[in-house]
Amino acid sequence: MLSQEQLNFFKENGYLLVKSVFSREEAAAFRSDAHALIERLAAGADLEATWGAARSTSAAAEKTAIYHCHNVQFYSAALTRLISDERFTGPVSDIMGTPNVQLHHNKLFIKPPENGSPFPMHQDQPYFPHDRNTMIAGVVHFDDAPLEKGCIRVVPGTHKLGPLEHKPEGGWHLPFEQYPIESSVPCPAEAGDVLFFSYLTVHGSGINVSNEARTTLLVQMRDPSDPPSKMTHISRGQGMMLRGIDSTARHYAMAEGGWAQQVGATMGMGAAMGAPAMGAPTMGMGS
Repeated sequence: MLSQEQLNFFKENGYLLVKSVFSREEAAAFRSDAHALIERLAAGADLEATWGAARSTSAAAEKTAIYHCHNVQFYSAALTRLISDERFTGPVSDIMGTPNVQLHHNKLFIKPPENGSPFPMHQDQPYFPHDRNTMIAGVVHFDDAPLEKGCIRVVPGTHKLGPLEHKPEGGWHLPFEQYPIESSVPCPAEAGDVLFFSYLTVHGSGINVSNEARTTLLVQMRDPSDPPSKMTHISRGQGMMLRGIDSTARHYAMAEGGWAQQVGATMGMGAAMGAPAMGAPTMGMGS
């Protein structure tokens, strides 16, 4: 699906913006689903997920907000179809060089108008390291994301540096003085576009100062033959095959069973058996 030129660009820069993966009409329908979902969940949970580190980046960021939820496939059939759509998973397969694409987790983000929170520059790798670093993110834009909406920004080529040392305070982030957000390359996008990037690519985003929300779905995906270096950032949707097959199904079935026992002991059997348990959002990577 991707041209050799596009693949070469990703290999060199660690990111690739693919235009019009979905139509504007499809993106608008996804956006409607996404905002309705956040509204439903917000009735019973605090979905605000601004990093502590983000609030310290500037005076303007102190009173910002961002809303999110994990595992959209358990709440919306339309969003389930989206994350397994060949138009989305095909480019991932091309980039990874495998027909098999496995879900690690996903996050829906809404940056509200005028005060949508930024994300300091960071790699996603510290949150869920894998042995072969095949993990890539696909960020589907449900509405336009120009610079003033706090679009994602990247530092091209940083995926070649390997894992970098991060500061853990307020969310894993890189030193502000070494990686100021202004030094990164903005990736403005339109509704229906998808931004793909390696989990080793340094990225972040600015404040949404526009009069419209910025709505995105971030999907983290891996080659199923690439095992986690440590069991962390586990979610109940992890291991879902979005494309192809999982030839290591026995291994991941065992991992899932262990996860269910662990969650059952700490959160109650309902959560272990897959009952929705939103609660307060977990600290994690973002864009």
